[in-house]
Amino acid sequence: MLLRIAALTLLLSGARGCVTYEFEHEFWLRVDGSGSVSLTGRPGLWAAFKNVAPIEADDTALRSAARLLFEASGLEVRRVTLTRRGGQRYLSVSADFEDVNRLWGTPAFPDLRIFLNQEGERLRLAGSWARPIDSPDIGARDHEGLAAVRFHLPSKVYEHKTAFEGVERGNIVSWRQDTALALDRRPLEFGALMDSRSILWSTLGLFATAIGLALAILAATLYLVIRKGRRAGAS
Repeated sequence: MLLRIAALTLLLSGARGCVTYEFEHEFWLRVDGSGSVSLTGRPGLWAAFKNVAPIEADDTALRSAARLLFEASGLEVRRVTLTRRGGQRYLSVSADFEDVNRLWGTPAFPDLRIFLNQEGERLRLAGSWARPIDSPDIGARDHEGLAAVRFHLPSKVYEHKTAFEGVERGNIVSWRQDTALALDRRPLEFGALMDSRSILWSTLGLFATAIGLALAILAATLYLVIRKGRRAGAS
């Protein structure tokens, strides 16, 4: 019985790990608002959400249009690739940005509203993803599957706005939606509250404190040993 439960658990966890998305924003944020983004999706969905290029454009035209779109939005493009899955093309762009609050309204993000604001000693992430009103119509095949917005947050997460699987691996939160609903202009809302101190610096601070404490204990021990030795020699 226990073996069956264990096998079922592994099967379910593997199924979650195998989920693929037809259109996905993936962000890596820093506490100062800078970070990087990776966007992957079918060309038809790029046309529907980003107005990037005609669906029938060839590979070279798609890559060039996507690069120009992100560069015109003030991002530093690191990579533009085209892959194939299930006989369909998937366009991917990876880029860096200086301030996540300045992405909304740029040519590359007419569909995504993102806000990162200070709340006392914490940071509030909020926003939504929705298809622009003036986007072109696309074929029925592009209505299939799932879309997602995912964030790799830089610090401890205190709360989130109904992230699909809660907080994953410590600081990852994601939201998903049927692509058909997204194309029907149903907004996908997201949000989270996190610490304003990055996990990296908090960890380094703990290490520094531990090392300092260890050195202090070592110094005190050496002092006591030397003092005891001098007393023994004097007697």
